[in-house]
Formats: sequence, C-alpha cells, structure tokens
Amino acid sequence: MPFQTSYMIEWGDCDEAGIVFYPRYFYWLDTTFHRWGRSLGINQRTLRATYGAVTPLMEVGATFRSPASYDDELTVHAQIDEWRDKQFRLSYRLMVGERPIAEGFERRAWAIFQDGKLRSAPIAPEFRAALEGNT
Repeated sequence: MPFQTSYMIEWGDCDEAGIVFYPRYFYWLDTTFHRWGRSLGINQRTLRATYGAVTPLMEVGATFRSPASYDDELTVHAQIDEWRDKQFRLSYRLMVGERPIAEGFERRAWAIFQDGKLRSAPIAPEFRAALEGNT
C-alpha cells in the first residue's frame, strides 16, 4: 500500500471496556489522509491557497475485525482505489502488528470556493499526480 502511518493508542482513545471507542477510528482515517498529503507537501491550507479547493468528506465507512486497546501501536495503510472527475475514494487497512483491526474507506470531493460558495469541480491534475506518485 502506498502510504502508512502509526498511532499509539492512548487511554483517552478507549471506552470503559478498555478498547478503542469506534469514533476514534474515523478520526485516524481522516488524519491519515492529511498526513499523506503533508508528506507530499500538500495540506489543506496549501490546497486552498494554490487551487482555492478543499477535500470534504462525502461518505465514510468501516468494518471492524478485532479490538485494539490502550498501548497498542495501530498502523494505518492507505491508498486511493478510485478516481472520478470530481471525487476520489480512499481505502484503509488498520493493523496492530499482523492482526487486522479494521478496514475503512472515505469518499472525498474536490470542491472550490466560487462566489462565496463551495462547489464541486474537476480534481486538479497536479493533486492527482502527486497522490499517484506514491502508488
């Protein structure tokens, strides 16, 4: 998979049963996408300054396989598995060591600010090329 990052699971990430509270996984998916962009010199401020664009979420989902808990090191693998004209889909695989924890996805739009409103637009070729350079 083209990008990976890790997170140390902290006490505050867990519920009363001592396992990761499920909304934290969605935070880590989002953060992984942003870390990937930053590793390429692309962050949301850069997108806005360069293209007048942002990448809002349109859809997100996950399937949970095994619990993770405090002090586990969670590794998240990410790749883009679909490009459309105005949106793209990322898939994620979350692991603790060799143990699968979850699979997830995000569908993101390419949106520009036009006349004070956010509107979908074709994805900038440079943005796509940068992410594809890691595939």
